[in-house]
Amino acid sequence: MSPEALILLTHFFDYLRYEKRASKNTLTHYRRDLKQLTLFCEQKSITHWSTLQYLDIRNHIAGRHRLGLSGKSLQRELSAIRSFFNYLIKNEHLQDNPARYLRAPKTNNALPKTLDVDQIHGLLETQPQSILETRDLAIFEVFYSCGLRLAELTELNLVDIDFSEQMVTIQHGKGHKSRLVPIGAKALSALEKWLPIRLTLNDDNNPALFLSQHGKRLSNRSVQSRLSQWCKKNNSPVHIHPHMLRHSFASHFLESSQNLRAVQELLGHSKISTTQIYTHLDFQHLIAVYDNTHPRAKK
Repeated sequence: MSPEALILLTHFFDYLRYEKRASKNTLTHYRRDLKQLTLFCEQKSITHWSTLQYLDIRNHIAGRHRLGLSGKSLQRELSAIRSFFNYLIKNEHLQDNPARYLRAPKTNNALPKTLDVDQIHGLLETQPQSILETRDLAIFEVFYSCGLRLAELTELNLVDIDFSEQMVTIQHGKGHKSRLVPIGAKALSALEKWLPIRLTLNDDNNPALFLSQHGKRLSNRSVQSRLSQWCKKNNSPVHIHPHMLRHSFASHFLESSQNLRAVQELLGHSKISTTQIYTHLDFQHLIAVYDNTHPRAKK
């Protein structure tokens, strides 16, 4: 790519960061996706964005599909490409968006994997054996108690926890939306055991709720790694990732409450259709209710 084309890409990321206030995750994904487009252009000797055509982008997406990327991943890549070209049009570098009408191949939506209640108890009832495990247990309890996204948890600050009202303020939700969620007694108890340890690690007045042993805010990758270690230590029969705790929270709450709107609010979903995937997980519960209540269900 020409230097001018690469400068436009840099300006686009500045626009996302400073004007759109895009999240770290969005910036990371867009950088990765547009890097793939840049590599494709270099392979095809395309030097400027203005020479990219619809067929070029279609060939690029088809090539990514042949590498095994799912329809969901390809949709995300196309979204990044469209956003970039819309930015170029807005700033009068282009007149048309060549990716405007391109659609990614559809794939079946897999149901989210969840843990049953017994598995959750097995995960959270194990006693910690070190100060870091005390912190880790508090992390896992907050995950399951509040149904947080991974990035929401690592962005939590100490001031976001209201012990008297038993509420958590999510300041950095998806789409820069904040929300309040309740937090349970088990999670608050785990936090109360972690906070004295946190005080000994916090040398530079770091506001983060969860700190590393060096007093820094925990990264997403660190939380993933610690959960993996915790599962290995407890001989977990399934691979558990942080988002599985969020899925389990949603599934268990919906099963008990049958209140889809409440689950939507707690999870911070902007659309009810996103939350409705959990109704499929609860289908067995629906069958049980039918069998127990419908006058013609029983023989």
